Amino acid sequence: MGDWTLICRVEDIPVLGSRRVERSRGMDVAVFRNDADQVFALLDRCPHRGGPLSQGIVFGTSVACPLHNWVIGLEGGCAQAPDEGCTPRFSVRVEAGSVYLNALELASHALDAQAPVAGPARHIAIKVA
Repeated sequence: MGDWTLICRVEDIPVLGSRRVERSRGMDVAVFRNDADQVFALLDRCPHRGGPLSQGIVFGTSVACPLHNWVIGLEGGCAQAPDEGCTPRFSVRVEAGSVYLNALELASHALDAQAPVAGPARHIAIKVA
């Protein structure tokens, strides 16, 4: 299992819920579990406005973003039509009840994705004299 990083046990992820995996670089990864005990992993960022998918509602093989209710497919990370856009997905392996993520992807995948900045001040430039 050298190319895979142990994350948790399947039962550590709530049914129809998620857990966040912090990375040393880049945004967190959300690991989801549905009611069939399938496990999926996506960047914890909705492609619409950057909402935290880990706080969304899981149903079937989808998650509803908590901000604007966009439905994101857990298998591919893409928004359900008519919405458009995708969030990066991460490879998952489940063996003997343990959940593993691909170590190379954790270290290098989607490092350029930016966390959203909330509030009206996000567009204001501050100059320091």
